[in-house]
Amino acid sequence: MVIATGLVVAHEYIHHESQPWTRDGQVRAHIITVTPRVTGPVTNIAIKDNTLVEKGQLLFEIDDSVYQAELHKAIAAQSQAQAQVKKAKNEQRRSFNLEQKTPGSVPTLQLNNLTSAVETAVASLESANASIESAKLDLEFTKVYAPTTGYVTNFNLREGSQVVANNAVVALIDKESFWIEGFFKETEIEGVQVGDTAMVTLMMRSNTALEGHVESVGYGIAKQDGSTGVNLLPNVNPNFQWIRLAQRIPVKVKLTHLPEDLELRVGTTASVQVFKK
Repeated sequence: MVIATGLVVAHEYIHHESQPWTRDGQVRAHIITVTPRVTGPVTNIAIKDNTLVEKGQLLFEIDDSVYQAELHKAIAAQSQAQAQVKKAKNEQRRSFNLEQKTPGSVPTLQLNNLTSAVETAVASLESANASIESAKLDLEFTKVYAPTTGYVTNFNLREGSQVVANNAVVALIDKESFWIEGFFKETEIEGVQVGDTAMVTLMMRSNTALEGHVESVGYGIAKQDGSTGVNLLPNVNPNFQWIRLAQRIPVKVKLTHLPEDLELRVGTTASVQVFKK
């Protein structure tokens, strides 16, 4: 019985070392925070919460009346700048022609000033052109589109709500970016390599085993002991001298195939087993 027990223990140890397994896994994905580029009240919402949107699909619109006015103002400034350029060039041309016909009739300082006036007018025109481009961009930014195909979730925006530029208002989960993150003890990841086969079981679908492969192994985790706490003193967690807890390292697993009737959801629980080569 002692020998049999020893063989069973040895078999389980070898099996555990070559095929590490953890129940501490999660479904993860890249989450894009959609941020408006301009400020204003929302006038139209084109999506619903917890739905799939395609890349380039309209999400919502912001009141564009202010930005329309800014564009008209910029166009008017451009026309004024064009007139100033035309005037400055005409004055310069007349003076230079007069100087060529009657040398010395126009002072050199005046000719230099006319040249400077033309350069200043041209610079003002370029600034007006840039203002028009900026106004057109702001007008385009009043319509917010999906940057990629994904799932909108926890969407609470309503018509009439005021959105502020560069403040995120929509969470978009990238449809093509899902992966499984398994957290393995540091004593188990030795020998785990990129490309190793992995089997994943989701708590939400425990009767289905999903095949994948190791895409990467984490190179570090956040430090707990020694971090700065209250009054700039270090945080040190109490522990037992005879117990050394193994830290957990994230192992990223990409699924090879996903059943059509299964939808992954960020944050749900998974079990992961890796088969070392």
